Amino acid sequence: MEHLGTRDCKIPLDVPEALRPPVATLFGECSATAQRYAYLLSTTGVQRGLLGPSEAPRIWERHILNCGVIAPHISTAKHLVDVGSGAGLPGIVLAIARQDLRVTLVESQLRRANFLAEVVTELGLRNVEICRSRAEDCAKKLAGDVVTARAVAPLGRLVDWCLPLVCSGGRLLAIKGESAQIELHAARQTLRKHKISQARILQCGAEYLNPPVTVIEVTKAP
Repeated sequence: MEHLGTRDCKIPLDVPEALRPPVATLFGECSATAQRYAYLLSTTGVQRGLLGPSEAPRIWERHILNCGVIAPHISTAKHLVDVGSGAGLPGIVLAIARQDLRVTLVESQLRRANFLAEVVTELGLRNVEICRSRAEDCAKKLAGDVVTARAVAPLGRLVDWCLPLVCSGGRLLAIKGESAQIELHAARQTLRKHKISQARILQCGAEYLNPPVTVIEVTKAP
């Protein structure tokens, strides 16, 4: 396992001036940790191919805040399971914003799981654990009151993979883009199969981002 470098990870990636208010609001006293994570993403994350080189200049708006604006929508959650965590989006971001929240990162690829483990250690995130596995193999091992996924798969497949990990009465939050309405419509048979009667599209962070972040929320019946 490669080492990220404790000295390097303490170099913050400056927050653009226009984004400082939302960063302060969403991360509070943990804003410096968010800055260190942004630095790791834009350097080591890019070097290892977890993010494309063009993503580094827009790491805050497109990635950190894009995930962070979900935090107000999980204010009562106690255990969050992030499926297909990749570089830690949104799992690491939400773990920084909510350090009282237990977060499990589910990632099947070794190089990504290694990166996540290194980031968790470097940032001192004691509320995060990593499960190197496929989501469909975790059904009897994990149960979160919130399950998140970002850029993992179309909604129909996500529901099949993720719903077994959602506690009774809990929610799946799938971060999507402009295709959200189309995906929701295409997944209607899968939703019926799982007896889901409540699924809706949320617009998150409109006060901070333009356009806001589109999230499909699927609620599991109690």
